Amino acid sequence: VMDNKDSEAEIHPLKTEDVKAQENHEHFVERRIVKSSGLSRLSRWRTAAFFISLFLCLIIVFAFSFIIPCPERPVSERTWFQYYNNAVPYPFLAIEDVNEDRVQDVLFAFQSSNGSNSFNMSCQDGGLPSPCAFVSAVSGTNGSVLWESPAAQDVQWLQCGVLLLGTATTGTAVTPGCFVVEKSLSLTALDLRTGQVLWRRSHDFGANYTLLTPLSVVPDLDEDGIQDLIMFIATEGQVKFFIHSAKTGQRIGSTGTLSVDGNARYVTLDLRSSSYFLFYTGTALCHSKTIHGLKRLIISLSLFRFGDIHYLARVPGHSRDHILVVNSEMATLINTKDLHTMWTLNVSHLLSDPLLGYYKPDDHGIILESEIGPNRKQILIVQSESGAVQWELKLNSRAGSPGPATLPTADHRSAFLMWGDYQELGNETVSDAAQVLRLYLFHPSYTHVLLELRNSTDQIVAFTGESSPSSPPARSCRRTLVPPGPCGWCWVCWPVQAHEAEAGFPCAPCCSSAV
Repeated sequence: VMDNKDSEAEIHPLKTEDVKAQENHEHFVERRIVKSSGLSRLSRWRTAAFFISLFLCLIIVFAFSFIIPCPERPVSERTWFQYYNNAVPYPFLAIEDVNEDRVQDVLFAFQSSNGSNSFNMSCQDGGLPSPCAFVSAVSGTNGSVLWESPAAQDVQWLQCGVLLLGTATTGTAVTPGCFVVEKSLSLTALDLRTGQVLWRRSHDFGANYTLLTPLSVVPDLDEDGIQDLIMFIATEGQVKFFIHSAKTGQRIGSTGTLSVDGNARYVTLDLRSSSYFLFYTGTALCHSKTIHGLKRLIISLSLFRFGDIHYLARVPGHSRDHILVVNSEMATLINTKDLHTMWTLNVSHLLSDPLLGYYKPDDHGIILESEIGPNRKQILIVQSESGAVQWELKLNSRAGSPGPATLPTADHRSAFLMWGDYQELGNETVSDAAQVLRLYLFHPSYTHVLLELRNSTDQIVAFTGESSPSSPPARSCRRTLVPPGPCGWCWVCWPVQAHEAEAGFPCAPCCSSAV
């Protein structure tokens, strides 16, 4: 049999090779079928996993879109009023986010026997005789009262936004808060969120003292993990300072003193990594003081005499702060590195503290408001580095009118707010009794446009401008406190859209009966 097969293979060699090739092809096709079957199963698993993931993603999207409700955003009213009857306002105003809704709220103080109608509180609730001083917080969105607290018998100073105040009972909780300095020599700390009194400390400053404001915060000196509070008072040719723990209100260390000649004031400077308190008086003798963290190391340095100083302000520079000195005749910017004069500008009889803003993007400008005649004032915007006048305006004015304010805009510049009465050339003289006080807005994008926002014949007790970091575009708000009228005195808030200010469109309708 074997011989027959061999002889057949010898006779038909090509036929034998065809049989072997066919057998190899059949084995190859079988292997491809098996491999294709495995890949097909893997592909089906991948397709199933993709559609399952897509289905889960759609479920999550629909759940957050339709099933889970979105948090309610506060609706800001364009104008709101808050009336108080039989109350006397204090000229203090603070802007902070009290209810943590990312909209700035208003804190102020007034003297009355009872609080507003929203809170049925009296002076007896705070253990104080009637009348007393209430501190109130109202919402920046609609003017609703968030809290009221009988804080003192009479307020000498109110300052909010101090971080990390503690409680005297537990000594553990920390919260942002407000300081109330009472004329009867006491210091009170309030919880910014609730208005609750955290601690109260009595103080004996002596007779005939003057509190130097604002209060300042220093590094943690008592090593309790919370920054501390320093107070300066001027009395009998000396400046005394007291350091309190912001956590409990306890006095830290002994009283420090600094001899001065005249009525002292001070500003805070940041020079490299250190903070300095720069004191100045009407006789222009300036002292610089710094307090280091561990112990009470005090350094006093007589800097220079500069004539009669009316105002002194801190002006941020590229690497360090500079000092703006304003006397009765001129404004001078002093370089703090070597105390040389950077520039001088002829201005006289400044009516308000110098104010910082941005006339050009991210370029500091200084707003100077000076008196140029009876019931007349001039507003200058000065470039901080060179002293060049970038913009100026002359307005009719009256005694007691509020100073200017600034609002940040989306283009890294500022919108400028100012009170007065603009008159065309040739008609500038207006009697003080008949003058209407008007609020104007100016934006550097339109140097020849001055927008009138509001007018009033009442006396303005307090005024400020503040940007509210809500949803873009950023909203800004002008808040004004007006004195008693037919319904009592009230807060007025006018929101301003940043893009409206830039475009020069009216931000709020003018209403003669609004105030």
